[in-house]
Amino acid sequence: MLFLVTITLLQNVIGQNEQSNQKTTQLLNKDKEPKLEGKKFISLFNGENLKGWETLQGTMKFEARDGEIVGTCSEGPSTFLCTEKEYVDFIFTCEIKWEVDGNTGVQIRSRIRKDLNRNTVIGPQAEMEDLAKNGRGWSGGIYGQNCGGWFYPLKAPEHKALKNVIDRSGWNRLTIKVKGNVFQTWVNGIPAAYWIDEKNEFPKGFIGLQIHGGKQGIVHWKNLKLREI
Repeated sequence: MLFLVTITLLQNVIGQNEQSNQKTTQLLNKDKEPKLEGKKFISLFNGENLKGWETLQGTMKFEARDGEIVGTCSEGPSTFLCTEKEYVDFIFTCEIKWEVDGNTGVQIRSRIRKDLNRNTVIGPQAEMEDLAKNGRGWSGGIYGQNCGGWFYPLKAPEHKALKNVIDRSGWNRLTIKVKGNVFQTWVNGIPAAYWIDEKNEFPKGFIGLQIHGGKQGIVHWKNLKLREI
């Protein structure tokens, strides 16, 4: 059963996000994290190489190493390791760890926009914040990558439980559920975002792992699994 509880901070349930022109609905996620075991889950990473994935937008390095995917920051724009397959309705989960601090996230139902000098990744991203923003606690929020900024920032009083949920020395589980035009996230089992794509601008697309442009960052991923629903 879904509990559609309006975030106290937002006076109007449907309104304009402060950094986006997109009409959105932001509700409070009170659902339990979906079950992450079962025969219907498939692994998106074979543990040996990056078959089924492609690097888009930038030139930063992703590699398969010791059963994990490792992304390393370097000069240039943010780079995304993206599934070659597109998905519609699904539950996705992975574990993320920082070797060297840096901003990252997971693209959801994203796509390419053909710009003058590059193929630009656009779409919703489940944010996983760098340490420089420690204390803000927006990991698990939904950001509109190259398409408007924050769709769902985690700044309501009800999101207090997420402020210190990230383990900066260990692994962190990110879970995403997308069904219809409803996007939900959980971080280490704690409910985070509940965003409704009012215009259904992102009905399908690839999943992408981000290494953000900047001076540093080495991020590891493992246990990348997906169940179509």
